Amino acid sequence: MPTRDYIKQQIALLPSSPGVYQFFNADGVIIYVGKAKNLKRRVSSYFNKIHDSPKTNILVKHIVDLKYIVVNSENEALLLENNLIKKYQPRYNILLKDGKTYPWLCITKEPFPRVFKTRTVIKGADFFGPYSSVWTLDTLLDLVRELYPIRTCRLPLTEETIKANKFKVCLQYHIHNCTGVCEGLQSQLDYRKMIDEIKEIAKGNSHEITNYLLAQMRELAEKQRFEEAQKLKEKYDSIVKYQSKTVITTTSDDNLDVFAYDEDENSAYINILRISKGSVIQGFTIEYQKKIEEQKTELLAFAILELRERLNSTSHTLVVPFEPDFIDEKLEIIVPQRGDKKKLLDLSMQNVRQYKLDKLKQAEKLNPDQRAIRLMKEIQTVLHLPNLPQTIECFDNSNISGEAAVAACVVFKKARPSKKDYRKYTIKTVDGPDDYASMQEVVRRRYQRMINEGTTLPDLIITDGGKGQMEVVRQVVEDELQLKIPIAGLAKDNRHRTSELLYGFPPAAIGLKPTDFLFKFLASIQDEVHRFAISFHRDKRSKKQIASELDTISGIGEKTKIELLQHFKSMKRIQNAEKSDLEKIVGTHRASIIYNYFHPEITA
Repeated sequence: MPTRDYIKQQIALLPSSPGVYQFFNADGVIIYVGKAKNLKRRVSSYFNKIHDSPKTNILVKHIVDLKYIVVNSENEALLLENNLIKKYQPRYNILLKDGKTYPWLCITKEPFPRVFKTRTVIKGADFFGPYSSVWTLDTLLDLVRELYPIRTCRLPLTEETIKANKFKVCLQYHIHNCTGVCEGLQSQLDYRKMIDEIKEIAKGNSHEITNYLLAQMRELAEKQRFEEAQKLKEKYDSIVKYQSKTVITTTSDDNLDVFAYDEDENSAYINILRISKGSVIQGFTIEYQKKIEEQKTELLAFAILELRERLNSTSHTLVVPFEPDFIDEKLEIIVPQRGDKKKLLDLSMQNVRQYKLDKLKQAEKLNPDQRAIRLMKEIQTVLHLPNLPQTIECFDNSNISGEAAVAACVVFKKARPSKKDYRKYTIKTVDGPDDYASMQEVVRRRYQRMINEGTTLPDLIITDGGKGQMEVVRQVVEDELQLKIPIAGLAKDNRHRTSELLYGFPPAAIGLKPTDFLFKFLASIQDEVHRFAISFHRDKRSKKQIASELDTISGIGEKTKIELLQHFKSMKRIQNAEKSDLEKIVGTHRASIIYNYFHPEITA
């Protein structure tokens, strides 16, 4: 039986209840696992149409068999899907990417537990984390070591080994970093009390400890036991200092999980902020690598399940940017619009965007071409260009009241300046300060020559100016030369700063913010062509300013002229100089030429 007919028969038998489906390839390997509120409707949707996503169409071509598991609810479907993806890691499912192993706070389950940082989670210990910020975990460990004299050794301490006097105190005891439990100088009960307090701080329940310490301090002060009260105050101050470094407190006393979502073409990024007793106690971000066109509501639901499982969260309230799919009905879902919860959501969004930016920078360091490709794709998308703008050319004019009028063209290839292709132009056909006519002359000369020489034309032209400049360039490129090259304009504000990107005819502003990476890149092209045009204009003005009667003397070049002007400071002094003085600067032969030119009556 043909594969498609076999699949249709299986779909016809599917129930309309919640469940999880598995797609298999010809080798009997699971290539995709999905969940559904209605199995029949969801599975049949893969086979009754051509999908917009090429990846989904490729997946469907490889499906030769399917299986399903019926569950009682959408939430159970999400849990089962999560477990099956982790177990089989199907090729076309999203892939959880952990770029590195994050550190955890480990508290061992020995009679006298140890507390330390680790990146390897093993059984037989309590773990708190993971911490995406090593600094935060180090700050916590510094607090623990400051407040609690717990052991740092790896001795196998038990009541039996301690009673047998098998161990001796070390340097840590003598510098007051340890109480000498190895010699029985501190009871196991007292040591356990310290460990319990450390666990509460690691859980984010330090408020309970500070409230307890505050009450104890007042009680001791009333009994005039000031030295003991002072020790508790020092502990209290240290915990408060730690809180100020690592948490952000809300006005309410909530316990909740805050999630933010961002994505790009290939990945989805989800951040969680855990709030305990109204304070942020933990932040963590994960990345999912997309395989087919997954919906963001589906990805967020999947990430919520993963992150809450990883961080052992029991919060019943979730703050999210939008409603996710398949969430346990027992949980309260909040999409805040204002207030403290909206501020926490904004903070979570800031974290997820920073994570995304860090990943992008890391990838661009490993592959420098990736940045260029991303920029070109962004330009192509924003301007709806037919081709990737691998070559961009930008023009600018420079003159002062029409004097020494010049223009410049800078070329960017694959989003990088190609300085060997830069060109300078002296305006030849325009009299006076006419920027439009000057721009038309330069563009005409540039592309007429490229047509004549058969040179590859650019993918995008950018003018340093607004709608007027764009129109005069269009008249030359399209009307005169019959070329189809997209034209954009970069307009400036009254402070001469790039303010907007213009495109189309009639030109319209493209919605880019000045803080956008693409906007900054385009502004850098404009700055570069402006710099290049100005420097050429200055050179031309300088040459004109030092032009003199020396230029008309046959046999006297530019270098000699500069040497004489630098020494004598003016043409009048050169003209009146003695021959011997000229010889000291330029030698006998050239001195004779110059002296004879200014004193023809002597040579006659």
